Amino acid sequence: MTDLAKRFSSNPIIGPADVSPSVAGFEVVCAFNPGAFEFEGKIGLVLRVAERPPMQDGQLDSISISPAGIVKVNSFEVTDPRVAIADSRGFSFDGLDHLTTLSHLRLAWSLDGEKFEVENEPMLVGSSEYESLGIEDTRVTKIGDTYYLTYTAVSHNGYGVGMQSTQDWQTFKEFGVVIPPFNKDATLFPEKIAGLYQMLHRPTGTGIGGPYIWTASSPDLVNWGNHKCIAKARPGMWDSARVGAGSAPIRTSAGWLEIYHGAEELPTGHRYCLGALLLDIDDPTKVIARSVEPIMQPTEPYEIEGFYGNVVFTNGQVVRGDEILLYYGAADSYTCGARLSITEILNSLKG
Repeated sequence: MTDLAKRFSSNPIIGPADVSPSVAGFEVVCAFNPGAFEFEGKIGLVLRVAERPPMQDGQLDSISISPAGIVKVNSFEVTDPRVAIADSRGFSFDGLDHLTTLSHLRLAWSLDGEKFEVENEPMLVGSSEYESLGIEDTRVTKIGDTYYLTYTAVSHNGYGVGMQSTQDWQTFKEFGVVIPPFNKDATLFPEKIAGLYQMLHRPTGTGIGGPYIWTASSPDLVNWGNHKCIAKARPGMWDSARVGAGSAPIRTSAGWLEIYHGAEELPTGHRYCLGALLLDIDDPTKVIARSVEPIMQPTEPYEIEGFYGNVVFTNGQVVRGDEILLYYGAADSYTCGARLSITEILNSLKG
């Protein structure tokens, strides 16, 4: 398998130890899956910070946050027959799903793109009944002079797509849930196409069908329609279990280049790699080409071992000419960086 990524020698560039908890007595267990952007000469990352109370033997904790910002912890005994453990990320009690951590969004800043300073306080936390189990994995797209954040809003209602916008990274306009559960991995295109805003998203429901990449369009960023499925999981391949969009598609002379994640089911769990889609520049519902082999796969120790291992997952990038500064989550634990060439990716699709 090919691997086109040139990883930062300083990886991981941000880890849990670099982030202070937002709740007294909690511990940060993951600092990962950042959105990325440029602002006033700096590169900013919007980290997903997952935290929890210290673990107790024989006990599982579910953490929630109220619209007023009050954090509550509910504890369950592992030996309770009503408890079913999925993996390190979640469990169910009496048929109701819970997460083992509560996630919020935190800013980090860098002048060189590799050394980051993490802010001490959260940028955004769950603030509605649809975000009571946290907010996760934001994508940042700049349209005009406004930055739009699409993120996963989590509650017992399911995973939905929330959106907020900002121009100064201090004040935010909240759009609420723009696509209801079950949906996540949403990212906006950086410009209108045929007079409409465009989005990639990923329904996550079970049953007939699967977790595939869809497109949608909107006249106002609020009302989304014209949904079309453009990329499915492929049996027997590296993206056989699920696929989902990464950051905003990149305009190239060949079409819209989208780096996406694909998961393959292994006996030890899912293995997440990265590939690329090339979409028609005037009609992004048309797929021109798609990676046969991953362009990046988990190979480093910090990508293989962690809170949930064998994972490289991106939802943040900064494009400078032919170079993509790719920021990614490794093993659901760390934030890492790599450089990729747009030309090399496009050439890999031609093969």
